[in-house]
Amino acid sequence: MFDWDSLRQFFPVTEKYIYLNHAGVSPLSTQTQSAMEAFLKEATENGYTNSQMWTETIESCRQSAAKLINANPDEIAFVKNTTQGIILTANGINWQAGDNVITTNVEFPSNIYPWWNLERYGVETRLVQEVNKRISVEDIIAKIDSRTRIITISHVEFASGYRNDIATIGEICQNKGILFFVDAIQTLGAFEVDVKKQHIDFLSADGHKWLLGPEGAAIYYCSKSKLDQLTNTNIGWASVVDELTFSEYNLTQKPSAKRFEEGSYNTVGIFGLKAAITLLLEIGILNIERRILDLTQRLIKNLCDQNYDILSPTENELERSGIVVFRSHKCTPRMLFELFHKSGVSCATRGGGIRLSPHFYNSEAEIDMVAEILSSVAN
Repeated sequence: MFDWDSLRQFFPVTEKYIYLNHAGVSPLSTQTQSAMEAFLKEATENGYTNSQMWTETIESCRQSAAKLINANPDEIAFVKNTTQGIILTANGINWQAGDNVITTNVEFPSNIYPWWNLERYGVETRLVQEVNKRISVEDIIAKIDSRTRIITISHVEFASGYRNDIATIGEICQNKGILFFVDAIQTLGAFEVDVKKQHIDFLSADGHKWLLGPEGAAIYYCSKSKLDQLTNTNIGWASVVDELTFSEYNLTQKPSAKRFEEGSYNTVGIFGLKAAITLLLEIGILNIERRILDLTQRLIKNLCDQNYDILSPTENELERSGIVVFRSHKCTPRMLFELFHKSGVSCATRGGGIRLSPHFYNSEAEIDMVAEILSSVAN
């Protein structure tokens, strides 16, 4: 059995808080802190003199990110956030009036607005309705017609924690010649993501949630087979093959996802992201997935024992995630949030209730402490 308690030493946040807001913004590990501080020290003392070391770390991070999702390194681009990856995809498709996009009515706004913005081209956005906190694959299929160009969906829905069956959706897209985009910010670093097995064409995820990295350092995956189907609308000096030939202009783009990296990197952020992903890979994503499911199951049981309403999936483990949303009949979500805040529990109000989202380093004792805090309300 994995010694999860031994990993708590890398997360000083545990000395002050019961941190259950990884679906929001995660704390950094000491490894990530050290990596970012090392870059800042290097840049402070030596400026750009040893920039080759920066490049090596960036490319090492690219390889680690690719390994995390079973992609090739040349299919990975570094972007500033999940939204930028969605925008690159939405704006890059060669749309025709009458085309349509399929998504759901419970997406985070970043996976709605870029698609709505295509209305000026005559593109329709079709919303599959959530029913009983679930997205039915059959309901997605019912929205598809001959003009459907792409299905875009979150791997896990942020307000309920429902884990979509992206492997099945991806297979449907592949069979029908439809593009498939996955917003993976609520699973990457917590649950297995395999772009090949799940037939994903495009994927985006920022580092600041389950990846345990800093904000502003995100990965964007573009399948090599779909690279030339996407017009790069963000071309900059670093997008082209001769990026260091400043005095001779040549618009020939790089033959990889690096063409989407239009300018300078968030180097300190990528240093931190590299350290964060390294830790996750050392532990093993399947180990982390099992740990999170065990912790959330314990949390669900404790909440049910006190008669709280669970607004997240509880029965089918394949539908569960690291997110548990619940509510009380006796007080508002805001009142519960204030109670948790005063008790040193970090959480969020989402989906009509309180959202708790533990990661691998959280302990069973912390999960039980949440129940103890809530017992004063239940009683």
